[in-house]
Amino acid sequence: MKTLRKLLFWLILVPVLLVLFVQLYFFLQIGWWVNHNPDSTSFMRQQLSILQDKNPAAQLKHKWVPYKRISNNLKRAIIAAEDSNFSGHEGVDWAALEKAYEKNVKKGKVVAGGSNITQQLAKNLFLSGDRSYIRKGQEVVITYMLEFWMDKERIFEIYLNVVEWGVGVFGAEAAAQHYYGVSAAQLGAAQAARLAVMLPNPRFYDTHRGTGYLTRRTELILRRMGSAELP
Repeated sequence: MKTLRKLLFWLILVPVLLVLFVQLYFFLQIGWWVNHNPDSTSFMRQQLSILQDKNPAAQLKHKWVPYKRISNNLKRAIIAAEDSNFSGHEGVDWAALEKAYEKNVKKGKVVAGGSNITQQLAKNLFLSGDRSYIRKGQEVVITYMLEFWMDKERIFEIYLNVVEWGVGVFGAEAAAQHYYGVSAAQLGAAQAARLAVMLPNPRFYDTHRGTGYLTRRTELILRRMGSAELP
């Protein structure tokens, strides 16, 4: 009986210690990124692996640019499209998560995440694109770590530089060059609004650039951009 208790103790303790070690790694890594730019993200590496399965020579389109060298048009468009309360919330929009949960219950599976900008960054930095409540829980934990270590401008700067914008296209500079042949600093309002609308499904819109929804949603975001508050 004593041996069984010891076995149960270790069966419980080892996973708990492993989880704590992983959380500590995330916490310290985010602290490092306060003053150092990430070379890549978990999601970028995952997508590169997929591309190289088809073409071993494939590379991602990605170039880091400082926050001040990214058009305010793009910043305003993304906040208007993805997270209108970005400058005001503490990382997690619980109302949006509740709506996403209700939608998932109706569908009988996980189809919505309710993630804002900080949560999307948390997912991209460390997690996979799979949808599950366990992954969502980890996303929330990392989100609060990001908000603990970084101010909103730094969070947004990293997001703008690592978010996916097409097939193998990551970050604002690569997206601006890929779609419009200009730098991220030169993006006009309409161009920025269109890029912001692509974010929920960038690989689809990379190959379906003339959809009616994309046009209508771009016009809506253009009207909302003026009220977007930048960090």
